[in-house]
Amino acid sequence: MNVADELVLAVPTAALFAKQRVHGALAGAQELLRFVFDPSNSRFLARRDAEQDPAWKQIIPYVILYCGDQVFTYKRGKASGESRLVAQTSIGVGGHVNPTDESIFAAPGWPAYEAALDREVDEEIEIPSGLVGRRRMVGVINDDSNEVGKVHFGIIHLWELSEPVVKRRESKIAQPRFESIDNLRAAQGQSGYIELETWSRFCMDQWDALQSEPGWLPE
Repeated sequence: MNVADELVLAVPTAALFAKQRVHGALAGAQELLRFVFDPSNSRFLARRDAEQDPAWKQIIPYVILYCGDQVFTYKRGKASGESRLVAQTSIGVGGHVNPTDESIFAAPGWPAYEAALDREVDEEIEIPSGLVGRRRMVGVINDDSNEVGKVHFGIIHLWELSEPVVKRRESKIAQPRFESIDNLRAAQGQSGYIELETWSRFCMDQWDALQSEPGWLPE
């Protein structure tokens, strides 16, 4: 889909953070998740406008695939939908939430989000049948320190695999591989996590807390 024509799910930034401002990854975060998945709080906006307007947060499913102590990682290739993240290493698969394929008048909220999540993952990667076990929504990510983060809000999902087998479908998923959690968390130089994009760094910082979350679904 052409970015100029794309509609994306978003929520008003001020209302989202009326009670609690988040920086980094936050495990649990059920109050924020309830806000996002209340259809009265979200709407579909033109992506070309939302990308330039920090008054709105575009909702991004951020799916982390892991098997034991191994996490799926990749580099964002040149075909990535977000040019500002190209060449950075990520542990999150997913993208913007669009109206369902069947209707441009799809309502916001959990059904549209869940359908978009599965569609985005299936478009980007291939997971052999039967390998996905537990699927949990375990927290959120926010980072207002850069231009990309100012207009996006991440929903963290953990998908547990029985085997570390994932294949890429799209060229924007470059150098796919599984890395140990220890390697991903190891500091590289004074700043640490030099190769990881910001959201992935946050998730590694809070990995133990995210892993301990049982998961949450909208009622």
